Amino acid sequence: MHFRHLPFFCLLSVAVPGVTLAAQAEPPAAPAPFQPKIEDPMLAPAPAAARQVSSWDEALKMLRERSSDLRIAQSNVQRAEGLWRQALSSLLPTARLSGGVGHDLLNPDVPVLATSGSPLMGQGGEGDNAPSSPLLSGSVSLTQSLVNVSAWRGLSAAGSTEESARSNLQDVQRRLTLGLAQALVATVAAERTAELNRVGLRQALERAALTQRSFELGAGTQLDVVRVRQDVEVARASLISGDEQLRRTREALGLTLGLPEAVGVQTTFQLQGLVDQTRDECAPLKALSERPDLAAARAQASAARDSRRQASAGYLPTLGLSSNLVAYTTDPGFGTVPTWSISAILSVPIWEGGLREGLVRERAALEAQSAETLLRTGREVEVEVARARRSVEVAETLVKTSAAALELAERTDQLTRRAFEVGRGSSLELVQSGAALRQAQLALALREFELVQSRLSAFLTEARCDW
Repeated sequence: MHFRHLPFFCLLSVAVPGVTLAAQAEPPAAPAPFQPKIEDPMLAPAPAAARQVSSWDEALKMLRERSSDLRIAQSNVQRAEGLWRQALSSLLPTARLSGGVGHDLLNPDVPVLATSGSPLMGQGGEGDNAPSSPLLSGSVSLTQSLVNVSAWRGLSAAGSTEESARSNLQDVQRRLTLGLAQALVATVAAERTAELNRVGLRQALERAALTQRSFELGAGTQLDVVRVRQDVEVARASLISGDEQLRRTREALGLTLGLPEAVGVQTTFQLQGLVDQTRDECAPLKALSERPDLAAARAQASAARDSRRQASAGYLPTLGLSSNLVAYTTDPGFGTVPTWSISAILSVPIWEGGLREGLVRERAALEAQSAETLLRTGREVEVEVARARRSVEVAETLVKTSAAALELAERTDQLTRRAFEVGRGSSLELVQSGAALRQAQLALALREFELVQSRLSAFLTEARCDW
């Protein structure tokens, strides 16, 4: 009879008749789990940034004060306003006053008009109201455009350009809001990843200590020790990479806020309410066509069309009104106004060396480019909005699956460690379960932050921000 595969208590019952099984069937008490003492300088928390933000309002205030993109967009609006005012000036009256003192060096007795440099022939003799010597003269001219189609087209083009600049400013504000929110989320995610990397390193060090103890007790091999130490180095490499990524995200947040330094996020920062806070600064659009970048593209296309029409209207004649008044000093007396004229001026372009033709062709090409840019922007906006809406559903699903995967990884790691402690598991299984646990922890953290980012993107892709 072979007893090789029978339990120990069964062998006792066969060898010693009469002994009760109840007293011998009780298994020995399980040993307490091994709790190693871990000390490693790399387990210390990552150094905090010298400058930190504590709230969304504080970050947005810093962005408004220091953003170069915002200043450039505001300057473009001011420039467009100046161009519109220049275009309007060609349709408004123009008045000019000029005066001076004239003296003829060769003929000192002949009075000279300083405004034109021409002598007053026949008026230099004696008598009442004779021109004085030296002669002080002045003139006032007034011109008004009556018919100028090209100027009206230029004013329309300048108005469309101004509208495009204002819409572009709103789009810049929207993109800056989204960029700031994403930078904050990325920084918080990097902070969390750095923490999880330290947790992963601690767990790897605990497994290494457990393996070393098993080797010292004769239950493990040198291969087990080397294999687990290799896993420790992998965890260290992940920690180092995570800390560098944390520094880079802090620097990116600083650049977003207009600072040439790293900026961190305080632990009191409420990330979950970030979407609600952005709703206070931006309002949802009633229709997708109202999105600022689309509005800017439409206004730019309209400006290019009016600009081309302005160039074409240069072939048409213009009609204007001009009035001139001339006055000079007399002796005796204070002065006299000898002439005050008014005239209508009709200007007909005949030949400009092909300048007008070249200008029309140039403006037509710009019009075609603006139209294609509008079409491209419309297609990109439709895809961006559809992708943003879909990303929320995808992110929510990934968070659920990552949470389930983390729960299974934790359970697997616990069972693997227990099996290794009692000698039923291998070091390879221990390393694999530890690596899977670290990966599951990082994946869940990243998925949760991706969900916040997707909700922000989904809202801000269909919103208008007015600061």
